[in-house]
Amino acid sequence: MSHTTFSRRAILAAAAALAALLPLHGAFAAPFESGRISVRTEGEGPDVVLIPGLNSSPRAWASTVAALPGYRYHLVQLAGFAGQPAGGNKEGNVAAPVADEIARYIKEAGLKQPAVIGHSMGGTMGMMLAARHPEALSRLMVVDMHPYLGTFFAGPGATPEKVEAVASALAAGIRAASAEQRARHVSETIAGMVNTESMRAAAVSDSAASDLDVSTRAYRELIVTNLIPELPNITKPVTVLYVQPKSVPLPEAQFDYVYKSAYAPVKQLTLKRIPDSAHFIMWDQPQRFQDEVKAFLAP
Repeated sequence: MSHTTFSRRAILAAAAALAALLPLHGAFAAPFESGRISVRTEGEGPDVVLIPGLNSSPRAWASTVAALPGYRYHLVQLAGFAGQPAGGNKEGNVAAPVADEIARYIKEAGLKQPAVIGHSMGGTMGMMLAARHPEALSRLMVVDMHPYLGTFFAGPGATPEKVEAVASALAAGIRAASAEQRARHVSETIAGMVNTESMRAAAVSDSAASDLDVSTRAYRELIVTNLIPELPNITKPVTVLYVQPKSVPLPEAQFDYVYKSAYAPVKQLTLKRIPDSAHFIMWDQPQRFQDEVKAFLAP
């Protein structure tokens, strides 16, 4: 009997000692539950949160994750995109509440100010996270996203009312289109966003599998959201990689000024134009993108 008691005590003591050594986000942490996002992790090392763009999935980051081991990647998937049920994103805004949800994930998973990288709409959410939850992250990389898309859709100097009207008209047009028209539009849009033909099918597939209502509301939200007034609230370093779309026939210096002036309120800013690439820089210029991410993540 005494032998059994000793064994149980020894086991309990060993279990307690082991638990004390485990990080808060270890294997025994309670799973994160959310109706707006799901997160899966890959690798081991310093934490990096990866946020995909509108109608996208974590597959956007696959080549980057494979090329840059040595980090624990937290791959975010939004509800309603790429075949996922709409869940908590079934009504209202998408980007702003998801940014808050990512902040909650970082806190509940016990992450200690991870680096955050967001592509497109993911970049918008990254800016929201950095401006509204500055304690949540150590640094931010925005991949090809302007802090106020209304400038591009409604023109420089457009009033908020005009931007709202333009965004609403675009959303109404998307909803009114037939399935065939939407499919053609998706194919044409992706062709303009991805120069590398072999990678277009993945983006088309994710977009086609996205919930139309969630996608349309998120698209409208991105157009009307002006984050420039919030940029002074960002206290952590920000790296912005951007491209000039072929559909924007401005002189390079003029287009560079558009980005430079918009991001001017960021206190610690690294701004880089990526040549010979469309919107999905990680697919069109994989080596350059991986080099930039490696430099960004360097201690």
